[in-house]
Amino acid sequence: MALLTVRHLTIYRYSEPVALGQHRMMFRPRESHDLKLLSTSLSIVPNPARLRWLHDVFDNSIAIAEFDGFTSALRFESVVTLQHFETALPVYPLEEYANTYPFRYSDEDMPNLARALTPHYPSENVRHWAGQFLDPWGSTGTMNLLVAMTLGIKEQFRYMRRSEKGVQTPDETLASRRGSCRDFAVLMMEAARSLGLAARFVSGYIFVPAHDTKVTGGGATHAWMQTYLPGAGWIDFDPTNSIVGNRNLIRVAVAWSPNHVLPLWGTFEGSTNSFLGMEVTVSVTEECPERVGPSE
Repeated sequence: MALLTVRHLTIYRYSEPVALGQHRMMFRPRESHDLKLLSTSLSIVPNPARLRWLHDVFDNSIAIAEFDGFTSALRFESVVTLQHFETALPVYPLEEYANTYPFRYSDEDMPNLARALTPHYPSENVRHWAGQFLDPWGSTGTMNLLVAMTLGIKEQFRYMRRSEKGVQTPDETLASRRGSCRDFAVLMMEAARSLGLAARFVSGYIFVPAHDTKVTGGGATHAWMQTYLPGAGWIDFDPTNSIVGNRNLIRVAVAWSPNHVLPLWGTFEGSTNSFLGMEVTVSVTEECPERVGPSE
């Protein structure tokens, strides 16, 4: 078990005072059996006139801020301290029928997994790429297939941090042989779907241990994917770092596509050239137990 603190700072700057529209935030990690929130704080400057919280259809926690007046800067700072329980060598007890690929989801699960099974970027190129991880002589172990795909992306593609909004299509990633964490997550998600495996997108943070040069994606939000396997549930796969399981990963939001899990989005009223830019800083640090305080 590790005690981790996530600090996520975002600052918008404008050349002149603007009126702020509604802003929606996804900063709060998803509590689960492997993640427990100990303290949280959210600071917004200028203070919003109204701030409310809700859970979306995926049970992600969303804060919605509404503002009055004008400002030339907008600052959000989220600080969360949590307990992270890592499965160092995850062994997943799949249902017997799901141990070997291909398999069929149960009639009970199928209606709930329909969107997770539907490709968002149908592509023969993706299906062909995914086929390299199948045993050409017969059935393939389901976990062996997904692990090989996770390792394959790390080996075949070059990581490139991108600050631009949106994601590359899987075809673009396959053609360029490079991409960001969210591009790799979408590629693997679509590859899994092309093989009939339910998958969803995950947005969150990654802890980079000191002096560990093998972990990529620190200093910003991170993205990976999950596959649903009967008997084990949703399993994390981070193709950017060849991680299987929850090692170093802090889940914030899940959805069928990355468009629904943006960490922060909002609007302003003013001239189009008044927006000067945005600064984002993310840090994940390990804490000593005695430094952990109560939730605000």
